[in-house]
Amino acid sequence: MRQAADIEIALTPRPDGVTLQRWLYDEIHTAILSGRLTPGSRLPATRDLALRLKISRGTVLAVYDQLGAEGYLRGTTGKGSFVAPELPDLPPRPLAPGGGAAEPMNRNATGITYEAPAVVLPARGKKLSMTPFSVAGRSFPAKAFRTNQPDVTAFPLELWTRIASSRSRRLRPELLMDGDARGYKPLREAIAGYLRSSRGITCSAEQVVLVGSVQRILDISARLLLDPGGEVWVEDPGYPGAHLIFAAAGAKIVDIPVDSNGMDVVFARNQAPNARLAYVTAGRQSPMGSVLALDRRLALLHWARRHDAIVIEDDYDSEYRYEGAPLSAMKSLDEAGQVIYCGTFSKLLFPSLRISYAVLPDQLIAPFTAALSLTSRHVALMAQTTLHEFIAEGHFGRHVRRMRLLYAERAQALRQAADVYLAGLLEIPEITMGLDTPAFLPGDRDDKSVAHLAAQAGIESLPLSIYARTRPVKPGLLLGFAAVGPEAIASGVRTLARVLDA
Repeated sequence: MRQAADIEIALTPRPDGVTLQRWLYDEIHTAILSGRLTPGSRLPATRDLALRLKISRGTVLAVYDQLGAEGYLRGTTGKGSFVAPELPDLPPRPLAPGGGAAEPMNRNATGITYEAPAVVLPARGKKLSMTPFSVAGRSFPAKAFRTNQPDVTAFPLELWTRIASSRSRRLRPELLMDGDARGYKPLREAIAGYLRSSRGITCSAEQVVLVGSVQRILDISARLLLDPGGEVWVEDPGYPGAHLIFAAAGAKIVDIPVDSNGMDVVFARNQAPNARLAYVTAGRQSPMGSVLALDRRLALLHWARRHDAIVIEDDYDSEYRYEGAPLSAMKSLDEAGQVIYCGTFSKLLFPSLRISYAVLPDQLIAPFTAALSLTSRHVALMAQTTLHEFIAEGHFGRHVRRMRLLYAERAQALRQAADVYLAGLLEIPEITMGLDTPAFLPGDRDDKSVAHLAAQAGIESLPLSIYARTRPVKPGLLLGFAAVGPEAIASGVRTLARVLDA
């Protein structure tokens, strides 16, 4: 089982007063009993997990030994540790074959009644004022410091081509027909398995839908969930595409400030307690990079339950975490079915793939599927089947791990070069995850002017001010480091220093 070898375990933060060994035991034990780690899954090697968590290998060995003694793990010399095929305890909730709960969620959890699937289009005549954030197309190769893009030159293109060619030679007539509007089921099953192990989300393939972009998910969600003038919480500063989409749907956007702990949920509840929708980048706030704190996650979920609202969690690149184990998604805490979780392969693999996904609450599966069927139908089936095989053969997990190491080196290269050439000109905080980082200018600089001058010098960047709507943001630039190598990063930093020092 090649895919099992690439499993990662999403871990929650260790509570105060709990020993490392107790914490790690509880996390793995819970992952097994909840079905996130399925029977036969291979756990990370003890040395690898110890290095990743920055704890002693002896602690990991002790946990594996304890779980093995209790019958949850089986070890094979030279092959590693696997979840036992038959577990000694029954899970607290029975799981369906796809890993989702066999007992359905409350389909009235949001209080939204759908008498018939329908899609309400935004009012005709609305105009969208596009910002510099909109990009018609990007040149190749990438320049420093291109944002929101992985390194396509590091993608295993020959391997992908081989898989695509093999799939074409084995094409079956049924794959020439219209597909399920939700997407190719084996791919949805593979994504559900990946999310269970690496993001802590217990879900089934029935809850997963595939679309061309996260923007499409936002668009359909807004049409289904918002009446004209309905309130939606949006981070400020935040992703401009979300603002444009919700505005096109006729929503009343309530701008919520963010700080080092993410969206200010207390402010949001006081400002607009009866909002129907909240959009949040909990795993890594766009563009400031903060992680939504646990108490705020719980407060956001509590508000959503109490007010029958939906939270859209856009987890756009937090898989690339450079310190510690991957963090669990906020969706992993969602017991009432109030969160739509979004992810994309465009940043994990390559931009032109155009395959994103959403994990839907049970009560939204039927209306969302109907909306897809009426509009975009489904993503190109051949791309889906190729991606499924890429995941099923274990290549996806290996690629993400390889890129995580590569991008961590580039983040470090950016920090080191900035320390030498940009001291006093541009402040770059510690980079712990993602494909880009905010970099802050002295308070008297105009970041739009700086970005324009940098562009004239051949440097790509985005001014942080274009992400802000109603509140001033500290002037700065969003700098990407993933798409270019260390030499281009060092050269770009020197050029940027000359621009800033002119």
